[in-house]
Amino acid sequence: MLTRRGFMGAGLAGGLPLILPTKSLALGGARSPLPWEELRVAVVGIRSRGRSHIDGFQRLPGVRVVALCDVDQSFLDREAAKFSQRGEQVETVTDVRKLLERKDIHALSIATPNHWHALLTVWACQAGKDVYVEKPVSHNVWEGRQMVRAARKYGRIVQTGTQSRSSHAIADAIKWLHAGNLGKIELATGLCYKPRQSIGKVQGPTPVPGSINYDLWCGPAPKGPLMREQLHYDWHWVTETGNGDLGNQGVHQMDICRWALGETEAAPFVQSVGGRLGYDDDGNTPNTQIIYHGYAKAPLVFEVRGLPEDKAAQKEDWRGRMDNHLGARIGVIIKCEQGLLRIPNYTSAVALDGDGHELKSWSGAHDHYENFVAAVQSRKAQALAADIEVGHISAALCHYGAISHALGQAAAPEEIAAAMASRPPAADATGRMLTHLAANGVDLQQTPLTLGAPLEVDVKAESIKGSPRAGELLRRDYREPFVVPAIL
Repeated sequence: MLTRRGFMGAGLAGGLPLILPTKSLALGGARSPLPWEELRVAVVGIRSRGRSHIDGFQRLPGVRVVALCDVDQSFLDREAAKFSQRGEQVETVTDVRKLLERKDIHALSIATPNHWHALLTVWACQAGKDVYVEKPVSHNVWEGRQMVRAARKYGRIVQTGTQSRSSHAIADAIKWLHAGNLGKIELATGLCYKPRQSIGKVQGPTPVPGSINYDLWCGPAPKGPLMREQLHYDWHWVTETGNGDLGNQGVHQMDICRWALGETEAAPFVQSVGGRLGYDDDGNTPNTQIIYHGYAKAPLVFEVRGLPEDKAAQKEDWRGRMDNHLGARIGVIIKCEQGLLRIPNYTSAVALDGDGHELKSWSGAHDHYENFVAAVQSRKAQALAADIEVGHISAALCHYGAISHALGQAAAPEEIAAAMASRPPAADATGRMLTHLAANGVDLQQTPLTLGAPLEVDVKAESIKGSPRAGELLRRDYREPFVVPAIL
């Protein structure tokens, strides 16, 4: 178990006062079998997505957000003021370790940068708390597995923030698909055609705002000078803390693709093609990429495009000028023998026959936060729409793709086309990507694409065959005392 010394770190003291429950947990009309009647939640990371967590839990009966944690004091002040205006009390802390020892906090809701997700989840499980953790659940493959083990070992309920798993529209559409209504599935394609402009390029370190505890912000990641214009959000595009749009947005679409394919493990073969193209900035994750996952039954192809549809659009508002593929921009296309299933968002789906005529449509979604609370109440992890194991496998799809890219080499378009030729879906996606880059005026002689290393994955062992360097990229070195422990 995690001792007080273990999670309190360098002499931090807790001891915040116990707050007694005042209202009953009664979701679904059932009385909680737990020793407490009000689910008391602490939200960790409240700049952006965390505000949705606050609102999502606050609106549920029998649930109260009692604490907020963020390393930026300005965000804590902002959100605490909202509670005060409603006549509500909320504790605010910058160091999560002060919350872990509190017995009156039952669950952590985590919306921090990706590099903190695993450690926070493991710490919370060891401290006897349930967890709602944003996608991607992990920063790398190894730590995702530790999260699953921690949930099982300590008997905790851990929900993944892939809210499409709570969409009854998508669930019903996939059930209809699995019944054979469009014949055999031939290809699952996930799309992230999402505008991403340059984050700028600095000539030296950027001062960290005084409101931020930078040591805590870095946490498990290396602590070096801030080498980009802004600390917040743009961490997504730096590999030490984020996973690019592959992990930021793409995990949603790859999760739906994997769900539609009926796959419960990673693919045994993975290869990437991509690069950061169209501008020179301080990001180092691809803004243009395809990932081929070679499942035996049908492949999964994921595409990232951060540039607009053409060079002229670069001078305009990009949001309305992005490409689409078969009617989707940020969505999923499941191609079948007799038509396709299009899932363009988190709450709807439409089936089309081979001539493009609509056969059936679905719409609507359930509440992902409510699903988590109901599972906490029942103590049944199988009641979760997106259990941590589901989140881990889908995040691993992103991580394997990133490893392929990291081990790749610059290659000419002809070389890339030849490498993809034996896999028609990958060849088609690559051809469309090259057309897209040409429309944006990208000179691939000056800034070449990276042909990722082909990876053979041992899906049971969650390892990569025949490549010691690839094996090293399955995890990271952690900075003391923010070390993700191995859970046995």
